[in-house]
Amino acid sequence: MDSTKPYDDECVTPSEPEAKAKGEHIGAVVYFSSVSNNTARFIESCGFPDEGINVYRIPLRPKEAPLQVREPYVLIVPTYGGGNIAKALLPQIRKFLNGHKNRSFIRGVISSGNRNFATAFCAAGDIISKKCHVPFMYNFELLGTPDDQRQVREGIRDFFLNAKNTQATQNEQNTQNQQQ
Repeated sequence: MDSTKPYDDECVTPSEPEAKAKGEHIGAVVYFSSVSNNTARFIESCGFPDEGINVYRIPLRPKEAPLQVREPYVLIVPTYGGGNIAKALLPQIRKFLNGHKNRSFIRGVISSGNRNFATAFCAAGDIISKKCHVPFMYNFELLGTPDDQRQVREGIRDFFLNAKNTQATQNEQNTQNQQQ
């Protein structure tokens, strides 16, 4: 048998989060960061685990085990390509999203970028939003500001809490309909 790693859809064991949610778990953030670690520093400064949000990192190197996420998540990615939209997404991000099961759990996307990229500013978010049919929720420049960190943390928390409340309401309505 071939000794190569299985494709995303063949894996049965989900990956463990890089940082686990504290308290009541409400959702997840998946992110990619290059060796510069700009996005990683932004993610860390947001304090997602304190909001009940698991944090997963897409592997930087191809030899690392592929990330397998099996819970609803918001994807946070930087934009690359120096203004060339065709190069806005790195292969690691494409590979992660090409896994059918990984892609089935995406609920939204946030992108960073450099305003020097002009019309390609945060283009990665536009591309992912259109291809995966999810909302482009927010964008920020480079490392972001403390206000960006607050808005992203609170926005993702509220997004998952609203989704949870909507699901609870739907479940309650379904139960009432079944009892009638």
